[in-house]
Amino acid sequence: MQGGGTTDLRDTDMSRHLKRIKQFQRAMVEQGMGAALLFYSRDIFYYAGIAQPAFLAIFPDDYRLFVRSGYPYAIQTAGIEASHITEERRLDFIYQEYFSYLWNKTLGIELDLLPAKQYLEYHALFQGFEIVDASPLILAQRAVKSDYEVEQIRRACRIVQAGQKTVQENLRPGISELELSAMIENSHRLAGHEGGIFLRHPDLPLGMGPISSGSNLRDFTGIVYSISGIGLSPALPIGPSNRIIDEGDQVVVDIPSMVNGYHADQSRTYIAGKARPRVRGMYADLREISDYVIDSIRPGMGCDQVYDLAMEKAAEMRVQDQFLRFTGDSRCRLIGHGVGIEVNEPPVLIANNRAIIPDNCVLAIEMHMLDKQAGVVKIEDTVLISSAGNEILTKASRNLIETAVASY
Repeated sequence: MQGGGTTDLRDTDMSRHLKRIKQFQRAMVEQGMGAALLFYSRDIFYYAGIAQPAFLAIFPDDYRLFVRSGYPYAIQTAGIEASHITEERRLDFIYQEYFSYLWNKTLGIELDLLPAKQYLEYHALFQGFEIVDASPLILAQRAVKSDYEVEQIRRACRIVQAGQKTVQENLRPGISELELSAMIENSHRLAGHEGGIFLRHPDLPLGMGPISSGSNLRDFTGIVYSISGIGLSPALPIGPSNRIIDEGDQVVVDIPSMVNGYHADQSRTYIAGKARPRVRGMYADLREISDYVIDSIRPGMGCDQVYDLAMEKAAEMRVQDQFLRFTGDSRCRLIGHGVGIEVNEPPVLIANNRAIIPDNCVLAIEMHMLDKQAGVVKIEDTVLISSAGNEILTKASRNLIETAVASY
């Protein structure tokens, strides 16, 4: 085909997205679905290459994208042929023209995200259809990453590496959590972060620039199942507060980034000054457990097996009382999750989850330790899990980083 790089890129996009749609069609037929109707922007982006408001109808031997808003832009940028794109926002028209004649009336929809009111509207419109959940098929397909997807995640990882440089240059006693977080966020944006983070939860807000320091690290707000900061008020108890960082404080930075729709997730622990020996020892133990888990994960393992590996290693090192602890008697039951078009997606490395880790899966392996005297330390890395060998994609230093010379 004649033309420059843009034309070649569109050709590649169309091939990539068509392969994804065909793979979903095969899985859909195997599950007995007569059709699927997707509405969630991340899933439509995965299959069609755009994020405009739209419906994507997928049939066993056909598909059609119905763009509800931004049609001219969608035609220019979509990763599928324009002949499969229609400007249409009325669901009743879509039903009448494309679904009413189907003989197999099993319809797949992303039920984990569909509000009850809309479900009732769908149920009334698609009379005679059995509505089933299409999300497990979608998420299982998305869990296996192509070379293209891994490259986008690598690019996102380079952005969080730029954030670490900002911490090293600016963390000092007297700066607030909010000031430091804003500096890191700014460096991410200038390095190419798209400015948005996606999670597959209808009511899980992710505050801008999650960091926490000193005594705040002990507070578990419950918004996410991890060390997350307490935020500026109880209205959004996650992310940086106005707390002033003191000399010798631990500071945990857990700020994701996104490039071309793909995320990187990384946590690092820094010291505003010089680390106390007990903190150094605790972090060394945590790093040893993290290294062991990352080296031990294999495709085909169950998610619960990975969690058990971490707990067994902590017990062997006699640090099980500090490992994954929150203040009080509670313990985190999660040590990782998938990363891709959403920053937190399956597979989820949690106790009692027997889901299997596929080959060429990207996981965020995260863990922390809490000691009543020494405080909290955390480490998290985005890791490619492959039969060819695991690779840590987050290249920022994994050491405990002291950012200034303390007076003691």
